[in-house]
Amino acid sequence: MIRLLRSKIVLALSLMVLVLTFGVIGYKLLAGYTWIEAFYMTIITVTTVGFSEVRPLDANAKIFTVFLIVTSVFIFGFAISVVTEYILARNSIEALKKKKVKKQIDSLSNHVVVCGFGRNGMQAADKLMAYKKPFVVIEKNKEIIERHADEVLFVEGDANEDETLLQAGIDRAHYLITAVPDDAANLFIVLSARQLNKNLFIISRASQVTSQKKLQFAGADKVIMPDKIGGDHMASLVVMPDLITFMDKLSVEGEHTTNLEEVEIEDISNQMDCSSIRDLDLRRTTGCTIIGYIDPDGKYIINPEADQKLEPKGKVIVLGRPEQIRKLNEMFQIG
Repeated sequence: MIRLLRSKIVLALSLMVLVLTFGVIGYKLLAGYTWIEAFYMTIITVTTVGFSEVRPLDANAKIFTVFLIVTSVFIFGFAISVVTEYILARNSIEALKKKKVKKQIDSLSNHVVVCGFGRNGMQAADKLMAYKKPFVVIEKNKEIIERHADEVLFVEGDANEDETLLQAGIDRAHYLITAVPDDAANLFIVLSARQLNKNLFIISRASQVTSQKKLQFAGADKVIMPDKIGGDHMASLVVMPDLITFMDKLSVEGEHTTNLEEVEIEDISNQMDCSSIRDLDLRRTTGCTIIGYIDPDGKYIINPEADQKLEPKGKVIVLGRPEQIRKLNEMFQIG
């Protein structure tokens, strides 16, 4: 509809230019005006301002003027109606889009709320999309929202405000990622979010080392310092380049495919009897290798033994090529 209205606007503008050109040439030929006089006479005629003629007009020029007035009234009226229709339609479509987005957000639960869609927020969103995790982004920059509105659910506003957080469904969310560049803003967001949802798992960005403890005290479960991680990573490429490059290959292949997967024992035990890692036998059935186990208390066991007992609330970390990970997911209907 908007595209059709845009084509009508182009048509209306073309007709207006045609009328002005027609008027200038007509006065030049019929009344013998100079180009400036012909242009001036055309403008005061089509706008019907009521000024007197530059010079007296003969009968032919007067008939031409009447024809020009009638034609311009219709064309300018058409142009005004098209522009008005375009503005109203654009506002209506924007309202419908916002209503649709609100309905989608209201239907979410146990989702992720991302505050800020800068570099870090965008990377978080890409990762969540790759894993098909539902999420909502809070962003106050309208240009950014319009640029990415087709692929991301946005709530426009300041994440510091409780109302904005509630619009994003913070009371129903499972995770909050606050990736705003300003530590003070992140601190206020963490405080507000913790008050609105006591069970929320909060991950906050920090720029300064001194902000880390403050954010944790405010209620953040994890505090990430992207600048520190980036510096450590660059230094590691000097100290042990091949190992770091290999670790990078483990996390991402291409753009979205991952080689590491976290699997809950409950997802597996519902489909097969498995009391130990040996019983799973994932290496033979899927090609994946178990490189870690997380027990229900959160204890991490790296490279667990085959006799490691598996508990329902525990998780295994598996390593494999993309096709092996896909086979694992299909076999146990994960994700």
